[in-house]
Amino acid sequence: MPEVLKAPLVVEFPFTRSLGPVQSAFLTGLREQVVLGVRTADGRTLVPPVEYDPFTAEELSDLVEVAPTGTVTTWAWNHEPRRGQPLGTPFAWVLVKLDGADTALLHALDAPGPDDVRTGMRVRVRWAGERSGAITDIACFEPYDGEPDEPAGHDGRFEDMVTGIVAPARLDYVYSPGRAQAAYIAGLAERRTVGERCPSCHKVYVPPKGACPTCGVATSEQVEVGPRGTVTTYCIVNIKAKNLDIEVPYVYAHIALDGAGLALHGRIGGIPYDEVRMGLRVEPVWSEGGRHPDHYRPTGEPDADYETYKEML
Repeated sequence: MPEVLKAPLVVEFPFTRSLGPVQSAFLTGLREQVVLGVRTADGRTLVPPVEYDPFTAEELSDLVEVAPTGTVTTWAWNHEPRRGQPLGTPFAWVLVKLDGADTALLHALDAPGPDDVRTGMRVRVRWAGERSGAITDIACFEPYDGEPDEPAGHDGRFEDMVTGIVAPARLDYVYSPGRAQAAYIAGLAERRTVGERCPSCHKVYVPPKGACPTCGVATSEQVEVGPRGTVTTYCIVNIKAKNLDIEVPYVYAHIALDGAGLALHGRIGGIPYDEVRMGLRVEPVWSEGGRHPDHYRPTGEPDADYETYKEML
């Protein structure tokens, strides 16, 4: 049996968002060890606060402080914490209705084991040692058997308000390419680009997926395409990626390799970024020991006619 190819992959990007007045006050409050909710027209206090009433869609702005103590309304035990979770040892995910609130806040509860957690138990916020204006300023909740804390009645106005946050988004997974893409990867190791032809529409798709994306029928006939191709469309990248040692600006393009029925993407080099254009004829450039083209460069041929690649835009 042939070896099954697989590799760990990570998709990661920082998500940056600005904050409205309600979320700004909430996160700034956490930095100052104050928990704020927002009061609705019918007197409910929502924690975490939202900018609009979920039932009436009315805009909300009446901030009110609630206590850092509360009651567990439901919970689930986490036997194996993952990277980036609040605690590195097993803990409980809990919904906590803080004293003075009418809705529950989701966070972690530091407890010895699942037998020590129950619905209705009393808990208190454990504040992080260093706080910056984020939900992680609450390090976790901890069991608490004392008297409820009394909020001081903060109105939500602070100096040096938090106005934006950066939330990292990350997905870790193991990818297995399957038969068709395994053959494509093997071809790249020999500096060849191999696609598969659809038996119905006869188009050659690169990279192959094992089935025609147009007709939906299985593909198996392998066809070598390229190595030259045509830029069908492109974009200019002005933001440097932290894991790529490429100076900006540079051009990333869709390239229709000769003989292929679908454009693949690649970086364009060997030409000023502002001279890249649709129809530019390019060829691959391989780095020493590289398993795929490092970039594509102009061949010096005349530009391709638009009619020859318009269906692959």
